[in-house]
Amino acid sequence: MSDLPAFFEQLWLARFVILKGLGVTVSISLLAIAFGSALGVLVGLALAYGRGPVRFAVRAYTDIVRGTPVLVLVLASYYVSAAVGVDLGPFSAGVLALAVFCSSHVGEIVRGGLQAIPIGQTEAAKAIGLTFVQTFANVLWPQALRQFLPAWVNTAAEMVKASTLLSVIGVTELLLRTQEVISRNFMSLQFYFFAGLLYFVVNFTIERFGKYVERKTAVPT
Repeated sequence: MSDLPAFFEQLWLARFVILKGLGVTVSISLLAIAFGSALGVLVGLALAYGRGPVRFAVRAYTDIVRGTPVLVLVLASYYVSAAVGVDLGPFSAGVLALAVFCSSHVGEIVRGGLQAIPIGQTEAAKAIGLTFVQTFANVLWPQALRQFLPAWVNTAAEMVKASTLLSVIGVTELLLRTQEVISRNFMSLQFYFFAGLLYFVVNFTIERFGKYVERKTAVPT
């Protein structure tokens, strides 16, 4: 208990450093989830409805990305992009790596949700003259959303946790900032626990948001 006042004193001194790290973590996670989810919807559509060559190419993309460790994707997005003349900073490279990883998982989630819908509903939509875009927006997407939303929430939480790997390319996210603070005060256990608590709060917020969307999209009984 004698260390508790000292911890709070050090936490107060490091509050701006910790908050900056938390802000970077939240920003990268949200951007990766947003871009990865948007790309993942396109990937899922290609997997579910794409023709032979398109489906084969997207399937290869999905399998390769899902089978590659996130750390390798992070290093590749930073160093390979620089090698080919694309000037991506650590922040942008981190967002790119996580968004690509997110898209492969969201793509599979969307594919599963779409293919779980009975084919008769698509055929009925065609029979009444709806285009594919109209069928997707009004018939397929609302039903698929209800099915894959819980899995999407898990994927979004994984992106937050994966953001801790971005410190290897110099992104000053929460974990790296926490390590910088610990290097000055040597309170490893206390500050790692506090960082873990902040990660929990971020993921809990995502989970609550998912539950909110799930309630809004639920079919009234």
